[in-house]
Amino acid sequence: MNLKDRSATFGRFDLHEVAKSFPATADSLLLDVYLTDQPPASSRLFRVYRGTPPHYHVGSDEFLYVLSGSGTFWIENVANQAEFQPGNLLVFKRGVVHALPDIITGPVVFLAIDTPRRDPKDIVFVDPKDGTPETFIQPSTRPQG
Repeated sequence: MNLKDRSATFGRFDLHEVAKSFPATADSLLLDVYLTDQPPASSRLFRVYRGTPPHYHVGSDEFLYVLSGSGTFWIENVANQAEFQPGNLLVFKRGVVHALPDIITGPVVFLAIDTPRRDPKDIVFVDPKDGTPETFIQPSTRPQG
């Protein structure tokens, strides 16, 4: 499936191949590519380059499947901080504060399923000095194919 046609009625993606296309470094905290993008839900693959400060999303629930890497993640309260590794699924509702303070081994790559669709600008930092949507996540410039 061509990633340009994210509204198709079906798709087949080799997530590890897509992940290989992410650069080794990025100016933003994350870099992502939308695999599907429809109003009821979107799916994205993203790489985390640095720890992410506490933030939340207003418009969608998030399901994060760890494809590669490990680190620490907390949901709702820093007291819930725990390590994650490939095969883990992290789930939280819209409005729930979460953070990824530490990358232990990289690259850290997640498959994200957002319901409903997550607008790329839907990011609210608990401390506004921590960033903006533009410094948080940058769309991938991965060649389509």
